[in-house]
Amino acid sequence: IAIGLRSGDCREWYYVGVDVGTASVRAALVTREGQVKTTAEEMVTIWKPHSDHYVQSSIDIWAKCCSTVRKVTQGVQRNQVRGVGFDATCSLVVLDQNFQPVAVNLDVQRFNYVFVKISPPLSVALCVGEAERNVVMWMDHRAAEQAARITSTGHRVLSRVGGVMSPEMQPPKLLWLKENLRATCWRDAAHFLDLPDFLSWKATASLARSLCTVVCKWTYCPTEKWDTSFWTAIGLEDLLENDHSKIGNVTCCPGSPVGEGLTQEAAAELGLDTGTAVGASLIDAHAGGLGVIGADVRGFSLPCEDQPITSRMAMICGTSSCHMAVSCQGPLFVPGVWGPYLSGMVPELWLNEGGQSATGSLIDHVVKGHVAYPQLQEQAVKGGEHIYTYLNRHLSSMAKDLGAPLELLASSLHVWPDFHGNRSPLADPTLRGAVVGLPLSQTLDDLALLYLATVQALALGTQHILEAMTQAGHDITTLFLCGGLSKNPLYVQIHANATGLPLVLPAQTEAVLVGAAVLGACASHDYSSILEAMEKMAKVGKVVQPDHELWSFYRKKHSVFLRLHVHQREYMALMND
Repeated sequence: IAIGLRSGDCREWYYVGVDVGTASVRAALVTREGQVKTTAEEMVTIWKPHSDHYVQSSIDIWAKCCSTVRKVTQGVQRNQVRGVGFDATCSLVVLDQNFQPVAVNLDVQRFNYVFVKISPPLSVALCVGEAERNVVMWMDHRAAEQAARITSTGHRVLSRVGGVMSPEMQPPKLLWLKENLRATCWRDAAHFLDLPDFLSWKATASLARSLCTVVCKWTYCPTEKWDTSFWTAIGLEDLLENDHSKIGNVTCCPGSPVGEGLTQEAAAELGLDTGTAVGASLIDAHAGGLGVIGADVRGFSLPCEDQPITSRMAMICGTSSCHMAVSCQGPLFVPGVWGPYLSGMVPELWLNEGGQSATGSLIDHVVKGHVAYPQLQEQAVKGGEHIYTYLNRHLSSMAKDLGAPLELLASSLHVWPDFHGNRSPLADPTLRGAVVGLPLSQTLDDLALLYLATVQALALGTQHILEAMTQAGHDITTLFLCGGLSKNPLYVQIHANATGLPLVLPAQTEAVLVGAAVLGACASHDYSSILEAMEKMAKVGKVVQPDHELWSFYRKKHSVFLRLHVHQREYMALMND
């Protein structure tokens, strides 16, 4: 009987996982064994007021959290829900001293009111005008120049982010707000929170920050706390006032209980019991890591069997992708890769986090921007298929006609995938995408080949990250995938073939939600640790082995891939000369 459960109680016990992704909020009701019983999803609004500016509303996000949780817990007695866990994108939330939204826009204009249905028959008028757009999204790159300036300081904390400060982290975003909105946002702001911490605060009224967020995105170090010399060096010394009250002075490990559980107000909004345990939150990709990386692999003949968790890498593949690997013998510094972060995902283990800023969004961009896309849509609708299912089948047909393996169809078409900059291992947000080998024709076949070459480029980008981690001391033998792209069999198989490693897919396709539920299970004390909860709740669904006959092809393709980067740098140098 799990810790904390009453002996002889035969009722099912559940945990709620809430995942706030880039464009939607999802919730799931999850059993102690990690089975997802029900899910719900609602879209959230994204505004793009200027180029490279992406903003959201914390009011909108919390309302969608409440409505999705209510949906997944319908028909379940409130006291059957033992714990709640939140994960979210690493976006920046700004609140004033009364915990009201503070706008992060250059222009604050009129209010627009919309009605959000919380629960029948209640509808609440929410002000989601520009003044309530108080979330700087993770993919907002407005602070690229500030990030470059922070990198130029060469401060010692940069060694924990691969030597380069990314505009997707919080210090450059904060600096941008101070330099551009000093008389409005910066003057009024009393609390700066990562979105995952905002959710746990909203649920519990506790301002304790998860080590996942502050270590991974704010340069906090569990052993050294906030480095005051860093904040002073970059011009944000005012954040040190009042014992760092604006950025947090209390931290806790992911999954540890936050506050006294759900407040009365939050419980009423979520439809749960007051005091229900809430686990310290995670960034969404890190929740995906918890949902897959700790699975029991005995009996699957994998190289990581009977090996420590350090032999595994979790890949969370969605709009963007994250590559998570942990070490237990001490910190490993990987140039161009974020970390090492102590307790950044699994308590007491060091995390290295590689990533690609655009993966699912890049595939959509390439496919939907092609002139043959309307024809693709027409054919997919006619066959009752998703467009990517159709493209995968179309490529198989093309390969069969030519009598060649599918992946060789893109032998003369090459893509450099950093249309939104390179996160790892080059850590260069100024890089842009490139395509070499385009024909004059723009047929459906051409679209299919461009799609194939793009997927191959993303897989080669993963191999690039793996090589950097291996050179720094990681010994990764197996990849664990989750997220939307892991449902695409072509994407999965190409990643196995390009890296030469077996890939594990989870039994539950909603692994990120399982990871969020793990936090709630740990906070409720039904499991003694994150490691135990991961092993019991994460399950292997399928293993995909690499096709070693394609290894030579991918070595050649990898060589071309690396040269595309070198050539782009040469072109930049020539134009800047």
